[in-house]
This record gives sequence, structure tokens and C-alpha cells, in this order.
Amino acid sequence: MFQSFDEISDKSLGAPRLALLRGELRARKLDGFLIPRSDAHQGEYVPAADERLKWLTGFSGSAGLAVVLAEAAAIFVDGRYTIQVREQVDTDAFAPLHLITDGYDRWLETHLTPGARLGYDPWLHTIAGVRRLEKVAETTGAALVAVDTNPLDAVWADRPAPPLGEVVVQPDDLAGRAAADKIAAIQATLAAAQADATVLTQPDSIAWLFNIRGADIPHTPTPLSFAVVPAGARPTLVIDGRKLTNASRAHVDAVADIAGPEAFADLLAAATGRVRLDAATTARWIADRVEAAGARIIEGADPCLLPKATKTDAEIDGARAAHLRDGVALCRFLAWLDREAPGGGVDEISAAKALERFRAETGRLKEISFDTISGAGPNAAIPHYRVSTQSNRPLRAGEIYLTDSGGQYVDGTTDVTRTVIVGAPRDDVQGREMRRHFTLVLKGHIAVATARFPDGVSGAQLDTLARYPLWQAGLDFDHGTGHGVGSYLSVHEGPQRIAKSGTTPLKPGMIVSNEPGYYRTGAYGIRLENLELVRPAEPVDGGEKPLLSFEALTLAPFDTRLVDLFVLDPGEIAWLDAYHARVRAAIGPLLEGEDRAWLEQATAPLAG
Repeated sequence: MFQSFDEISDKSLGAPRLALLRGELRARKLDGFLIPRSDAHQGEYVPAADERLKWLTGFSGSAGLAVVLAEAAAIFVDGRYTIQVREQVDTDAFAPLHLITDGYDRWLETHLTPGARLGYDPWLHTIAGVRRLEKVAETTGAALVAVDTNPLDAVWADRPAPPLGEVVVQPDDLAGRAAADKIAAIQATLAAAQADATVLTQPDSIAWLFNIRGADIPHTPTPLSFAVVPAGARPTLVIDGRKLTNASRAHVDAVADIAGPEAFADLLAAATGRVRLDAATTARWIADRVEAAGARIIEGADPCLLPKATKTDAEIDGARAAHLRDGVALCRFLAWLDREAPGGGVDEISAAKALERFRAETGRLKEISFDTISGAGPNAAIPHYRVSTQSNRPLRAGEIYLTDSGGQYVDGTTDVTRTVIVGAPRDDVQGREMRRHFTLVLKGHIAVATARFPDGVSGAQLDTLARYPLWQAGLDFDHGTGHGVGSYLSVHEGPQRIAKSGTTPLKPGMIVSNEPGYYRTGAYGIRLENLELVRPAEPVDGGEKPLLSFEALTLAPFDTRLVDLFVLDPGEIAWLDAYHARVRAAIGPLLEGEDRAWLEQATAPLAG
């Protein structure tokens, strides 16, 4: 159910596994092959059976791609993983490169020769992704070859079986809308776009549409499945029937037909008219079969994305309840940590386990929402660090500890990051730098939290607010400021996000994280994250436009021992005091004894 800490990346396996794959490629007359970190659903989280990139390279991050040629191999990761990839991967076998600044397409253009046969699994690459590869093939004169079966699977002797997690019903009183109503709304969207049908490939979209939840993917309660939704007929849920209980089967059967995975190809072969596919999330395998059926593909976003992201009143109430419950657990943990860690008896694993225990003691926790990031000292400088028994580090007095964690509750999904000092900050150069950098990150967090903006503003426009204080100090962070969050669904939900690439306008009811950071390699890392609900703002006297604002859902104090008051302005201090007063009022009555006393001290006003 919860996190395992016994995974140790064995770099020595990379070279022999690479040799096995190259042997299989030679047998298939392929000169190269691409191994993305994805499955047939193109989601961020994949089951163990689809962890091909991890098996081949040792890299366990949530985004990446390996390219294997006869004489060269490379692994591409984004800015979250530039440190981690070097720690987990044999860099003599795989050259570690940046997914964005280096680009696998540019690397291929340099290394591919005319006539080379570059293989790819059409189940594991999107329509848009293959289009990018086709440009590479055209530029280099290479041939792009879609394989019928994945050559890596042929050499992965102990590959796990596909998951069969049980599907359960998400009650209407938590979802806020019945499945039949959602289906009718999606069908109306299709009709308005003059589409005759759509194929849904994202498990969280399917779970949302049918008001079901699953257990196929660690920490994410979605069933791996597909759905075909015609504009004017009953949809079909494509799922392994062994996952369905009597109750969930009856629930789905009331609104849709049910077919097994073996029937999916025939369903696509029967496609007619105009079929809407999301080029960013739909596997090329699906598009190929729709085209072969003679249907016309109309590219458009998954029609479930925006309505799923815009929470119902019931989902908003559930999110508030989940965050209150989660806040109590987190405050109990932070109080425990403050008592125990300075004495030297706590390490990264024991801290993460303690936090899971406090959440479990709520009696409502279904799962953690992702593997807890529990980083002490220099490990905190790895943005998506995952502790193992090999890397486990004790929490030491005077060092920073960063914990990024969350819970899955039936009424909401949480995600929160707090950076704290173990004991008291050191009064030396590094100690003063820690406090300054912490406060600059906090300024960026406050700037987003207090933003008021017109309807139509996107996350890309707000992203600058989080970075500006760091930019003025010549600093930055190499990840987005915020991501969307689902309602007892994926902790990373699109299309809304606060990032340089966040083009979707923010709408009331959306939930997005606010998590600027700063990372000093080899020393410490800082990230401060609340989840924010987009809601209408109070009208402004003399204003001409209705405005939106954020409501902080997360309820937990920031470590004021790391705040440099000379770096904050009076308005920022007032915001922090008001936020802490709100935390104290909400969480305080639900704590007892030492924990409540700790909260009183942790939320004491800074303003004199």
C-alpha cells in the first residue's frame, strides 16, 4: 500500500541489459530503438510491467526517454532529474542528457545515418511524439519502423504481470455529478465539435467519466482501461473484466457497454465518420487503426480534461475536508520531528514512515498520493529525490530537511511540501544563506498565493511571480511552479499548471499547486508547496473586470526559524501571520498536548 524503501539502483546491470537489447535489435534488423518512460495510456505513473526504462537503465524518475543505437546510447531527463540520473544510471553505457535543452531529436539527427532503421513501439508513443520522430527520419534519411512487439520485452525475463486492481464506485455525493450526466455533457461537446466519437486513453479521465476508481497504479486510484464514446450512442468501457466487482460492473453497465481488451482492435476497426483523438496523449497504435478503418481523425484535447479539472461543489468540499484531516497529520508529524530529529535518532526513511503513520492514523487514508520525497541536507537539493536504503541519510542538527508528500482520501487528494531546519539554524555563512534563500522562495510563494487576476489568465503568466524574487538574486529553479491536482485521482492533473508552458486559462474550481523552490547542489534544497483553489475574488472598488484569486487548501505552518524578516516586506509578513492564524484556528482544536503547544509556537505572529 505504502512506499517501499528497499530499492537500490544497481548501475552494473545497465551495460549487460543494454547488450541484451542490442542483440535483440540485431536479430530484428533494427539499428536503433526508443524506450520512453510510458505505457499504452501515456500517463505519468505506470505499473511495474511497463517500467521498461527503469529495467534497462536503472533510472526511476517519472519522465525520461532512452535511445539505443548500435554504437551509442543516451538517456534524456528533464531538470528535476539531472542529479538523480547520474546517481542511478551507468553513464559509461548511457550518456545523460537534458530532455529539453539537448533534445532527443537533435541527438538522433547527429547520430543516425541514412538508411538506418529506427524502431519504436506504437503503443508507447503518442501521435504528436511520432510526428516528431518522422521529422527526424526525414532529416536524416533514416527509416522509422513501428514494431509489432517490443524487443525489450523479449529480453526482460522476469517482467511482472499486468495489474488487476479492483474497480470500485466513486459515490455521486463525492463526485458531485452522476456518470450519466457527465457522459451526456461529453457527448454534447463532441456534437458541438462535429465529432462522431472520441477514444479516451487516460485512466483518470475514464475514472472521472464513469465515477469509478481503481488500483492498477501505485498511489493513483485509476483503472488501466480505454473507452470509446460515440456522440449519439452508449459508450464502451474497455477493461479486463477481472477487475470489476459485482457492484462496479452493475454501476458501469447502467451507462455503458463493457468489452475486454481483446475486443479493442475490433472496436477501432468499426470506427466511422470523424473521430476526435488527443494527439498529446493517444498512442499512435490507436490512430493507425482508426485511420485504417477509414474514419477521419479530428485532433482535439481529451474532452474530459477541463470538466474534470473544474471541481464540483462536492469535490471542493471534499478537498477542504481532506486537507483539514491531512493538515492535522502533517502538524503532528512536524511536531514529532521537531522533538526527535535534533537528538540524532531520525533518518530520511524513518521520517517518511512516521509521516505515513500519522496519515494512516486518521483512519481515512487510502494511499499516499506519490512516493514521499524525504531529503536531508544535500539530498534535499535533488528535486525529485527518492530515498533508498542505500542513500538513506540521518537528519543532522543545523541542516535542512525537505519533505514533499501527500495522501489519497476518497474525498480528496493532497500534496504538500515543507522545508524545515533540524534544531536551530547555524549562525555561519551557510546558515545565513539558507535563511536568505528560504525567504526568497517564500516571497515567490506569497506572490502567487496573493495574486488577483482576470479570467483568462494562464499559469504561464503567473509563473513569473514565483520566480521574480529569485531572479533578482540571480537564482532560479528548473521545474514548474505548480501542477493541477485531481479529486481522489492523479496528484498531477492537467491541463492547468503554473509553469512557463502553462497555457490553459485558470478557472474557478481548479486546484493547482504553488511550489517554488531553490536547490544548491551538494548542500541543501528548499521547496514550499500549498495546494490552491481557484475562486472568484472580492470585487475591487472602481475595477472594471471580475477577478480570480486563490484559496490555500493546505493547512500547515512554514518554518519561521528560516525566515529572514529583513527580506520580507510588511505585506508579506502580514500574509504569513494571517495564514498561520488560520492554520492555528483550524488545526489547533484537533491537536492535543505537546502537539498543540508546538503548533501555538510554530504559528506565533512575526509582526511585533
